Amino acid sequence: MMQTQGLGRVVVLFGGNSAEREVSLRSGAAVLAALERSGVDVIGYDPADGGLVGLEALAPDRVFIALHGRGGEDGTLQGALELLGIPYTGSGVLASALGMDKQRTKLVWQALGLPTPESLMLAADSNWDEIVATLGLPLIVKPVHEGSTLGITIVDSRETLEAAYREAARYDARVMAERFISGEEYTVSLLDDCVLPAIRVEVPSGFYDYEAKYNSNDTRYHLPCGLDAEQEAALGALCRQAFEAVGGEGWGRVDVMRDAQGRFWLIEVNTSPGMTDHSLVPQAAAHAGIGFDELVLRILRTTLEPHQA
Repeated sequence: MMQTQGLGRVVVLFGGNSAEREVSLRSGAAVLAALERSGVDVIGYDPADGGLVGLEALAPDRVFIALHGRGGEDGTLQGALELLGIPYTGSGVLASALGMDKQRTKLVWQALGLPTPESLMLAADSNWDEIVATLGLPLIVKPVHEGSTLGITIVDSRETLEAAYREAARYDARVMAERFISGEEYTVSLLDDCVLPAIRVEVPSGFYDYEAKYNSNDTRYHLPCGLDAEQEAALGALCRQAFEAVGGEGWGRVDVMRDAQGRFWLIEVNTSPGMTDHSLVPQAAAHAGIGFDELVLRILRTTLEPHQA
């Protein structure tokens, strides 16, 4: 068991008010139970109940952020904790805000020459024919600021594009369309200085949506992922570079597609990944010999170092 000295009183933040609340409740419950098993002085807290005032009243020495989506993963909470002087898990203000914005993350990657599918911003008055002509079909329509594939649609025809835009706009005022990469889906988790084993995700429906991520027992997670050692090392190096490009710290996850020619394409970065029984970071850690309780403690211990931004 890892040492728990020096951690003081820990508050696990979970729930919140984002569209990913239910997933966050499950992540938080798992993290809370792990820390209790490890003998940490820990309490769970849902900021939807009492906000920052309620959190301050608990007098935490550090916070484990198990919130997903806006209000917990987008830099706002991180900024508040910085002002309160409370150490917290995960990335700092800048990386959290940037990582939550899929379109601006892609702009950073593109500026650095990292491979990511071409995309366009959408609006109610977009020229749908031009969107299709530029990106081709099928294409992906997604909210810029949501996670867990909420509001995402694979568009197969010009006729369904506008409806897909309206669906995404239910979740976010900013909506983007992205060139569809047909191929295998991989995810790479990062833990402090370690790149964990890549996972290849296989979904019978062909789309790794909310149901496939959190509720389905049919989704297959391939560990080892099936790449040879050289390919997996290249994928891991690319994902580390992508994570560091946005200023990521502590832990996180990068999602990637591999096309028929074997090229990797960066899709998005997650700065507060899920920690449920279906989640990918715990699976990758377990394959590397890191049990769930040890994983949670290792993430928590990163709060002993100050954030870069």
